Amino acid sequence: MCALTLVLLAMYLGWRRFYRVTPGTDSNLVIAQAAEVLQVVDQTPYSLPELPRDGNRQSVYREVLVHTTKPDRPSQEVQNYVVAQGDSVFEIASKFNIKPETLLWANYDLLNDNPDTISIGMELKVPPVDGVYYQTKDGDTIQGVAARFEAKLEDILNWSANQLDLTEPILQPETWLMLPGGHREFRQWIIPVIPRGQAGVSKSVYGGGACEGGYDGAFGTGGFIWPAGNHYLSGNDYWAGHLGIDIAAGEGAGVYAADSGVVVFAGWATGGYGYTVIVDHGNGYQTLYAHMSQVSVSCGRSVGQGGNLGSSGSTGNSTGAHLHFEVRFNGGFVNPWYILPAP
Repeated sequence: MCALTLVLLAMYLGWRRFYRVTPGTDSNLVIAQAAEVLQVVDQTPYSLPELPRDGNRQSVYREVLVHTTKPDRPSQEVQNYVVAQGDSVFEIASKFNIKPETLLWANYDLLNDNPDTISIGMELKVPPVDGVYYQTKDGDTIQGVAARFEAKLEDILNWSANQLDLTEPILQPETWLMLPGGHREFRQWIIPVIPRGQAGVSKSVYGGGACEGGYDGAFGTGGFIWPAGNHYLSGNDYWAGHLGIDIAAGEGAGVYAADSGVVVFAGWATGGYGYTVIVDHGNGYQTLYAHMSQVSVSCGRSVGQGGNLGSSGSTGNSTGAHLHFEVRFNGGFVNPWYILPAP
């Protein structure tokens, strides 16, 4: 029934009450007359429900509809999340509708800006919105913190969970603040590029898989294939804090060279990578394969495109078996989606 119909019904019932219906008048006749008036306006035929009787009188009962509208106010509280089997920074962030970097920045003490250092049982702080969750240091001021993380001062002050004293610019040390919209640079740990014709990196720093270098051998074709049987992800995608993709690969599944080249890293890598292989393709490209359960190649060996490098696994900092795959070109990182064929 439209709003106009309801208004006219109220007016008619009010008229009936004001002028009084002659005693003895059939109530059904009065209601029928009201219905006729309403049908003229609404042009929609309908019938009124039969009204309950109370003795010789007929009464109209109003149905009580209880409906409370609660404002949709997002929580301002930081939540704790315990990492479970198969979790990744990317998936946890998606679950809480925040960006992966927000989760990394809030847990620098645990993750050191490296999403591959996540481990089962780790308790992470999950901010309610994107930005930086920051623990203040001695001498910090509200204005200084806002400028350092490029956040708006009014957003920090208006975030009620921060509980700031607007008259006191100096912040107490070790106070946690939410800086909505803030951001900072990543502090990233990576295995450096190891050119085939130069000396390798220190084993004591980067792990026993670091090769001496000075190799010669196969060159890449310039095209790439998927390094695993599956062509989809099971963990982190490529983004500013994660410079590779995590390809779905069960424990022991084959890992293959995305293009032909020479092995310049083969074995254990520090920094959370676990058992790792790096292939130099001789054309500016290098590819990296990490978290492997077994490495089947050695330093200086030439491999063809599709050649077996070992088996996938969950070594290093990993919450489940998968293949971490990176692509580098002339020392810089390339999004693997740009060079891999469509799945």
